[in-house]
Amino acid sequence: MLYGLARERVRFAHPALSRPEYYVPGLAGEYVARRYGIAPGDIAKLGSAENPHGASPLAKAAVADAMDRLHLYPVWTAEPLRHKIADTYGCQPEQVVCGAGETEIISLAIRAFCEPGGKVLMPAPCFPIYHLFAEAEGRVPVLAHEAVNRPAMALDPAAYAAAIGPDIRVVFITNPHSPSGTWLDEADVRRLIEAAPEALVVLDEAYVHYSDTPGYIHLAGEYEHLIVLRTFSKAYGLAGLRVGFGVAARPIIDALLAVKPTWNMGQLQIAAGVAALDDNDHVARTVSTIAEARQHVQGRFGELDRFRMVPGSRSNFFLVEILDPDTDSTEVFNGLLERGVIVKDGAVSWRGLDDRFLRCDVNFTERMDRLVDALADMD
Repeated sequence: MLYGLARERVRFAHPALSRPEYYVPGLAGEYVARRYGIAPGDIAKLGSAENPHGASPLAKAAVADAMDRLHLYPVWTAEPLRHKIADTYGCQPEQVVCGAGETEIISLAIRAFCEPGGKVLMPAPCFPIYHLFAEAEGRVPVLAHEAVNRPAMALDPAAYAAAIGPDIRVVFITNPHSPSGTWLDEADVRRLIEAAPEALVVLDEAYVHYSDTPGYIHLAGEYEHLIVLRTFSKAYGLAGLRVGFGVAARPIIDALLAVKPTWNMGQLQIAAGVAALDDNDHVARTVSTIAEARQHVQGRFGELDRFRMVPGSRSNFFLVEILDPDTDSTEVFNGLLERGVIVKDGAVSWRGLDDRFLRCDVNFTERMDRLVDALADMD
């Protein structure tokens, strides 16, 4: 027997928490293998944007070396990692905040720079965590549907700038954009930053390593209302450790340090992040693999009639548009699972993507062939 108030009588901080919506991650390969009776080695997992080469070897060695420090509290600011990031990107350690993945820093930024009931602007579609965290914190997500061009699924800088009203407190820019992987050049990014002088601008560069550019982290030294986010989950292969960081002017960082959990970074996360930043060989190998496979799969999509690869991705994922009006994304998603291919259903989590798209990872070329062959089997 349960004691206490019934759910409908519990006093939540705000209504969104009484019926919360959760982020839906990519399915695990083990689950699909068990559910459909497919050998685990025959599963092509293309729904989580993970590194096909695994974790940085230097990071793995550093984690092993750090095991003897597990009984010790880490420095609460993750100071060794802050210093390494500052040395790598030419800023001061006081301009860096570290988090349990980028997602933690996204949550901190919303909490620190948007009051309850305040507005947080984002394109539609976008990374679902933006609006999910805003709602969970009692803030109001404003999804700019008109800011994403169709069928290119690319952010329109002019339309997005026009959506930045005086009451917007936080503005999200994702570059490469998620879920399309499309890219904004520096002039367009600057235009958006300068269109929001009264807001905190969050430039999310989670997938920047795949863009064939160094990204725009240097802009954090020019704009006092900008924070640039990076992650170790993708090119460094540390998704399972949860390591991310942000670079911004010191007043922004000081505010984020005040609201973050005191010991949000463990010894292993800090050690792995420090070592990974020196693993240029692993990053280069990963980026090369993704670039080759992205070009390969783009060519193969020419074989299909009912599906279109949305062009222009500069990331390790891309969108597939379903051209057949009699088929929706959930039907195709389930059909791919039955054939041992895991992608993400655009109808789940992404507001504004509807049921006409799938998001697919770029991985080894043989796994891209598995995707195209499975779609052809349904074509």
